[in-house]
Amino acid sequence: MTVTDPDRQVAEFEQHRTHLRAVAYRMLGTVHEADDAVQEAWLRLSRLDDEDVRGIENLGGWLTTVVSRICLDLLRARTTRREDPLEAHASASVEAGAVFAADAAGHPEHEAELADSVGRALLVVLETLSPAERLAFVLHDLFALPFDEIATTMGRSSAAVRQLASRARRRVQAPTSAPEADRATQRRVVEAFLAASRGGDFQALVDLLDPGAVIRADAGAVRMGSAPVIAGAEAVAETFSGRAQGARLALLDGYAGAVWALGGAPKVVFGFTLEGGRIVEIELLADPDMLARLDLAPVEA
Repeated sequence: MTVTDPDRQVAEFEQHRTHLRAVAYRMLGTVHEADDAVQEAWLRLSRLDDEDVRGIENLGGWLTTVVSRICLDLLRARTTRREDPLEAHASASVEAGAVFAADAAGHPEHEAELADSVGRALLVVLETLSPAERLAFVLHDLFALPFDEIATTMGRSSAAVRQLASRARRRVQAPTSAPEADRATQRRVVEAFLAASRGGDFQALVDLLDPGAVIRADAGAVRMGSAPVIAGAEAVAETFSGRAQGARLALLDGYAGAVWALGGAPKVVFGFTLEGGRIVEIELLADPDMLARLDLAPVEA
């Protein structure tokens, strides 16, 4: 992209507006909020100087990332649920999402009609998801973004994003079911892992890990001394054996994880991805900007 004047920049942005509104609507649930998110994305683009704009290789991808992060922040900032009920049948939800997403060439009036009719079906179910699950599902299942791209947007690993989308998909396909069983399993495994880590029980750690388990550290954790990647159950167990003394159980995106805090402020968050009841990946998240965006909550004793 080589934007050299404001008119060209506006024209480039307008090419992506309908797609951005569709993403934002699926995330936020109202046309008004979606328009606000898209407008904020435009403001952020317009504040860039020419050199920064020319450095954006994929404007559509950059704008989708910006809108997604704006929506994620708005979802996490909500303290109460909206009072306007969304009445529809969940069985029509995926079909509704496909219709709205495919309307890339539609007019704003037509988008509003979709928002008031078929679009509400999916929103009924999306309201039950955590913000992170909602983002992963919307971007991957409705807009076909690769997990690697979504992971970059969220500052998470591809495996973690894949699990978020999988959890969301189960809720969409069976909206009357509750995720308590998955959450209970995750909490049991994470609690056992932390106990084995503090106690230096190497074999117990290995037993809780998938043979191909991996640790992935973000840039912040690497700056603190972590290796970017540690692969294999024994290597992961060796890394944690006798450690994690200061880590405490916490909820990350509604599921059990761990956090190491200093002076009450989170410094490192440990995200766990499970498959078949075993840990397949542990994320070490320490980038301050990312920590501020995480859906993190303490666990009551």
